[in-house]
Amino acid sequence: MMTSALFCIMFALYWTWWYRNTKSKLEPPTHPGALPLIGHAHKLLGDTVFLWNTVKEISYTALREGGVVTTLIGPRKIYVVADPEDSLTVANACIQKDVIYEFAKPWLGEGLITGKVSIWKRHRKLLNPAFSQLVLDGFQGVFNSQARRLVKDLEVEVGKSPFDHLVYMRRSALETICLTAMGVDFRKNSVLLQYEQAIEQIFKIITERFQKFWLHNDFIYSWSALKRKEEQCVKILHNMSDKVLQARKASYFDNKKNGLAAPSGTKFKAFLDLLLELSIETGVFNDLEIREEVDTMITSGHDTTASVLMFTLVLIGSYPKVQERISEELHNVFGTDDRDVTKQDLSRLVYLEAVLKESLRIYPIVPVIARVLEKNIKLKNYTLTAGRTCFLSIYGIHRHPIWGDDVEEFKPERWLDTATLPSCPTAFAAFNIGRRICIGKSFAFMSMKTTLSHVLRHYRVKGNHTKMVLKIDVVLKPKYGHHISIDRRT
Repeated sequence: MMTSALFCIMFALYWTWWYRNTKSKLEPPTHPGALPLIGHAHKLLGDTVFLWNTVKEISYTALREGGVVTTLIGPRKIYVVADPEDSLTVANACIQKDVIYEFAKPWLGEGLITGKVSIWKRHRKLLNPAFSQLVLDGFQGVFNSQARRLVKDLEVEVGKSPFDHLVYMRRSALETICLTAMGVDFRKNSVLLQYEQAIEQIFKIITERFQKFWLHNDFIYSWSALKRKEEQCVKILHNMSDKVLQARKASYFDNKKNGLAAPSGTKFKAFLDLLLELSIETGVFNDLEIREEVDTMITSGHDTTASVLMFTLVLIGSYPKVQERISEELHNVFGTDDRDVTKQDLSRLVYLEAVLKESLRIYPIVPVIARVLEKNIKLKNYTLTAGRTCFLSIYGIHRHPIWGDDVEEFKPERWLDTATLPSCPTAFAAFNIGRRICIGKSFAFMSMKTTLSHVLRHYRVKGNHTKMVLKIDVVLKPKYGHHISIDRRT
């Protein structure tokens, strides 16, 4: 018995050594610190702060090794790419998301974020009109009213000690996505609070499953306590999307009954209205597909926006000269008038947009995306082998030497002169890379610029981003230290 066990151990060690060392010389080097049998799996364990530090460590190794590095989880090889040009090569050649996105499918199904390529292509083409500029311009009134509501809500914090402003940003962003893309008003509905809590929980569950690599197996995971937690969260999350869908569907039929329904066709309709028309009038979407896209849009449309605003306000509060320059630009555009922000104003808020972009560069909300390699991919210095996973490190791309010697500095001015920006189009990848770029990019910028225009015309912000300790729960978040204080601006 002992002999058999020893033989198995020796065979496993030999097989691991052989698998790792019989590779093409064109493959990327391996990140240091791999252990026998488990590789770098031990670096996944620990809390989510430790996990984020591991992601950063591997990203910087990739930058030192010519833009790409190999990591190992047991016998499984995973490439990490931090070079902008190589990342675009991978993203355009391999559109299929990696198997780890399956972890979110009990919640998001085959929505735009997690859907397999065949479904994503069909849905993306059908949904593009819902994010046309004409539709987005129609949301400007809601963006303004929600920003004013946020300004009023923040009044209770004026002159007090630092507070968690993410709470305010998240609620405002969630209400905004419901009012605009979903066309429903849930501002007085208690379901929003349950939804916010469930979102936090589901992100933690997905991250924990990723860290505990033995739970990657669906059968083992199905028997775990974590799976039962997931089922409870998904029930709450689906309850929210079902309520949104039921409310809008009832409104759709009422309008149609009263002769108020919008003209047929797919041009210039809000997101959920377009989904309903395509479902009811043409049968292109079934009820499950509608709910999956609603879940995807509510989540991506509010959580990321709220986090960007949270990081941006901390950074603005950390750099008085940046805040002063924003104030000057706002005064140049609005004077002393507390009027609404128009679409013409948005194009004039050049420095404010630079601040947002630089915030996203320093703190990319989605710091890593994953693709499965459907074929061998030849990069500038290496060749990646088909069938393996490739992580595109957005954090690493945003720290690439192509940005210059001041790459680690928060410097919004870099965005004001195209000559100082990298020539590579994917050096800034905060909204994903290649053909699967975020459908709501323009929506997000319009909403965020409008919100900041109102908030910063009323309040002066103080913060210190160097105190932030970051973690990764699917998306990048501070564990603590992201609080700000505000004073009324005169």
